[in-house]
Amino acid sequence: MGLREDLERYREVGEQKRQDLADFIQYGDLGQSLPDEIQIPIKIVDLPEFAYDRRDRGGIGQGDPDVGDPVGQPQPQPGDDGDEGDEPGEEGGDHDYYEMDPEEFAEELDDELGLDLEPKGKEVVEETEGEFTDMTRTGPDSTLDFERMFKEGLKRKLAMDFDPDYVREALKVEGWGPERAFEWARDENINVSKHWLDEQYDAIPEDERTKWATIEEMQESSTQRSAAQKIREEGIRHVPFRKEDERYRYPEIIEEREKNVVVVNIRDVSGSMREKKRELVERTFTPLDWYLTGKYDNAEFVYIAHDAEAWEVEREEFFGIRSGGGTKISSAYELTAAILDERYPWTEWNRYVFAAGDSENSRNDTSENVIPLMEEIPANLHAYVETQPDGKAINATHAEEVGEHFGDSEAVAVSYVNGPGDVTDAIYEILSTEAES
Repeated sequence: MGLREDLERYREVGEQKRQDLADFIQYGDLGQSLPDEIQIPIKIVDLPEFAYDRRDRGGIGQGDPDVGDPVGQPQPQPGDDGDEGDEPGEEGGDHDYYEMDPEEFAEELDDELGLDLEPKGKEVVEETEGEFTDMTRTGPDSTLDFERMFKEGLKRKLAMDFDPDYVREALKVEGWGPERAFEWARDENINVSKHWLDEQYDAIPEDERTKWATIEEMQESSTQRSAAQKIREEGIRHVPFRKEDERYRYPEIIEEREKNVVVVNIRDVSGSMREKKRELVERTFTPLDWYLTGKYDNAEFVYIAHDAEAWEVEREEFFGIRSGGGTKISSAYELTAAILDERYPWTEWNRYVFAAGDSENSRNDTSENVIPLMEEIPANLHAYVETQPDGKAINATHAEEVGEHFGDSEAVAVSYVNGPGDVTDAIYEILSTEAES
């Protein structure tokens, strides 16, 4: 098999793996997996492999010789001595399942659904020093950014420096003195001090103070050198540094934030939530749990069951509970708010609140209680999953009311699961809403 064929086979295996993942989420037995080990049945066991030419090319390293075999002799191959080789076995291969941890599951689901959810770090657990890229006005001498200070001083020198020979000639204009030369220098944007002019004028002999009849004559006969030209000709003898030019480098402080997440799973367990509806809830919530476990450093889960009242349960009970009572969804959100406030502060934990049911609720509970509670509970994402495998009931309006109220909010997702084939679409709806936010 050539390299191109091998690469094509690997691509096909990858596509099949993602298809197997989607099929498993929708139709597979989710109970065969553990929270930290996900087993996905595979449909193809013909994994690609490289085939080597067994013909004797005089190469080295052929076969698996035993001690005492002659060096350089080709080793016997199956069939060389009349042996037809091993008969093909009838037992199954070793590739009955893809075994994934939650991290790999999350990666595969991202690929399958085209997601790119970036977990948010909340609590700072460690601060480390990065590169010396930040600046401050004070610090030890060893961290002084001299290159920056030199550049600032050089810019000042170029802006303020002048040609002393040229200015000195202005003092030799007949009738001029330091006062008149100083006014002229200011008009010419020459940064010279009055004190310097006084000193230079005193040093000029009397007979040279009338060298030029006018300033125009002096300018026509004298050449003024720019600061840049002076630096090129004479080099830099002095750069005017100032205290305000000093900057000290210090390391960037990098905060390592632990990505903690708590997922609150809420399920309606009232009498109307029969087996098919319960199965759809499990089929939607379980992959979401695995996905978020794979995305975050530390994931914790809270399971809340409710009919007209709400109570916390273990995961093992969550999907199988069935009650004969009525339905009041707000009871679950009241319990959620209490648990989150007590155990999972918003400043330290990412929060997801996933609720599911058949959208049946007590009169006005959605608008008067549930929606205000959803608005009051800070979370990365609130989601409601409606499960109605036998068609929508007349009074099943909860999902519709939530969807209409929150509209295109990036903090709330509403999805509808009428059968296993809708599960991956529902999961995408929920996770893509979170990714966008």
